[in-house]
Amino acid sequence: MKISIIGAGNVGSLAAMRIAADGSGDVLLIDIVKGLALGKALDLEDARPLLKSNYSIKGSDDITQIKDSNIIVVTAGLARKPGMTREELITKNAQILKDVCLKIKELAPDAVVIIVTNPLDIMTLFALKITGFKPGKLFGMGISLDTARFINLISQELHLPATDIEALVIGAHGEGMLPLPRFAKVKGVSLDEFISDDKIESLINRTINRGAQIVANLGTGSAFFAPSAAIASIVKTIVKDEKRTIGLCSYLNGQYGIKDTCIGVPCRVGKNGIEQVMELDLSQDELTQLTKSAMAVAQTAAQLFA
Repeated sequence: MKISIIGAGNVGSLAAMRIAADGSGDVLLIDIVKGLALGKALDLEDARPLLKSNYSIKGSDDITQIKDSNIIVVTAGLARKPGMTREELITKNAQILKDVCLKIKELAPDAVVIIVTNPLDIMTLFALKITGFKPGKLFGMGISLDTARFINLISQELHLPATDIEALVIGAHGEGMLPLPRFAKVKGVSLDEFISDDKIESLINRTINRGAQIVANLGTGSAFFAPSAAIASIVKTIVKDEKRTIGLCSYLNGQYGIKDTCIGVPCRVGKNGIEQVMELDLSQDELTQLTKSAMAVAQTAAQLFA
């Protein structure tokens, strides 16, 4: 299994480390900055004796090396700065992503492609239009990370292990996300049995603003520990054909009454990528908010083709 990661910044390099250590396949790290990916790959190679792991990882600034990759993760792009929204990154990151996608289409047309570049939902739709790939083969990481954040904040509020909690977030990866407390459970018991509506609303707002909070505290760049873990989890699910349900930015063409756009929804994932978009029984208000989030993605992405 050949797994290529395009973009050797914090997210890309940490994802490479996690994927290699998982034993998911041979990892190739690519970056346009000469020597960056190679240097990080050499460093990761040196960790093998310490980790008692014989993983394979290479680095290069030559994107043609992605040829015949089975899975490609695209993290290339500019990161957010304090006070900057994901949407402000659109123009610059769209050009970077366009160049990358044309290379993927030429060199690895059968790969499963995971988009991580922000603004994620817009970039995922843009990448689909550029490549013409089947929607199940190209999707965005998105709400798998937001769901993890929601679970973490619930666990902190209740002083319980995160492993005891199930939760779900849908919608855009950004201010348009929609945490769903109605679907959140603690050891199988509904979340509202544990905490008040006011505290639940606070948890929702904190989840939505978690990424911005991290960016503000870092001062430069954005989150990378949790995003890289989300990427590695998705890759492992594909490699092992786990048929697991994960929140992803998927192309919708009728599901939830939404057509021709990408948005975060739960999806069953296996060796071929997204095998099924799972349709939740949403309330009218939840469906309205999801539709609003999806239409905002479509409208903004349309400007890239104007």
